[in-house]
Amino acid sequence: MVYKIEYKSSVGKDLKKLEKKAIKRILNELEKNLREKPNTGVPLSGQFKGLFKYRVGDYRIIYAKTITGVLILRIGHRSKIYK
Repeated sequence: MVYKIEYKSSVGKDLKKLEKKAIKRILNELEKNLREKPNTGVPLSGQFKGLFKYRVGDYRIIYAKTITGVLILRIGHRSKIYK
């Protein structure tokens, strides 16, 4: 089954801060892996319980699973994403 990937409007701002090469790599990974297997990510705990993280190199994608697919909430460097 193929799941729908949706992006929160703030993700556009996150992507503008990254290099074009990194953006292309991240979006390709998302479309390839999360579209088919939304359970690929690691569940978060604490204040982020219920959300998942997915790693692409030094970048992290924070997302939530929905009924129809995946909602991407944040994309950023691993040192800054949880702040």
